Amino acid sequence: MEYKDYYKIMGVARDATQDEIKRAYRQLARKYHPDVSKDPQAEVRFKELGEANAVLKDIEKRAAYDRLGANWQAGQDFRPPPDWNAGFEFSGDGANGKGAEDFSDFFASLYGQAFAGGSRGRPEFHSRGEDRHAQVMIDLADAYSGATRIITLGTPEVDASGRVKMRSHQLNVTIPRGVRAGQHIRLAGQGAPGVGQGKAGDLYLEVAFNPHAHFRVEQRDVFLDLPLAPWEAALGATLDVPTPNATVNLKIPPNSKSGGKLRLKGKGIPGNTPGDFYVVLQVVLPMAESDAERAFYAGMAEQFKSFKPRSRLGA
Repeated sequence: MEYKDYYKIMGVARDATQDEIKRAYRQLARKYHPDVSKDPQAEVRFKELGEANAVLKDIEKRAAYDRLGANWQAGQDFRPPPDWNAGFEFSGDGANGKGAEDFSDFFASLYGQAFAGGSRGRPEFHSRGEDRHAQVMIDLADAYSGATRIITLGTPEVDASGRVKMRSHQLNVTIPRGVRAGQHIRLAGQGAPGVGQGKAGDLYLEVAFNPHAHFRVEQRDVFLDLPLAPWEAALGATLDVPTPNATVNLKIPPNSKSGGKLRLKGKGIPGNTPGDFYVVLQVVLPMAESDAERAFYAGMAEQFKSFKPRSRLGA
């Protein structure tokens, strides 16, 4: 089945106004009307024009046709998307008093079953609006306590001249406590508007965390690299350690090693099964910049001369 480029048939651009489509149809319909035209292809052209006009003259049906995309070329093999007929409904006879059987297989594959057997009157076209997707950035602390964000969305609409423009509007979005990065927040009815009496689609917001200077996140677990002085690691210490929502008093055990982890169970991102908070120990050596400091390190070397830091390498 060949794809029908209704814009090409009507001789108008894809962004043509409704008035431009109306004028083009009137001019071409007069030119190719079988009663007046001497063109041997007049009847075929006249039927093609009627079919194209039946779709493009109606903003709702035109919007649905445009959803097929602009990448198809006339004559290419075409099959409707698998879900094309989902949510579509027509009532009434075919356009211009014609039934679907008067138009091409392409038209019938899109609208034919919906046109068949209806009552008289203007055809009505109904389709659910498409779902939309966006990203919302939050702070890690928002996942611990919940928050409210204002987001700005752009919605396409047809202006008075028949052209599509974007209208901006704002939404207050509630960020639930315990939300994770990559999780989607569904806002029902905030997607693309429906066609006819079709319901609007939904808006899905994918949650992402703003980068943090100290914390990193893996699923619901939160990690903090905690610098330690050598004596704190060797002798042990009790330190105030920040978490995303509080400061905790943490005991560092003696003889702690760099890279060691201390787990605070359930102190990660909240949830039915909350994550954990991990403190990753990082021993930081002070610089030996004065004679006294260099002498101190020399004394350490003498005191710990049996210490072999590279014993695993055989040295």
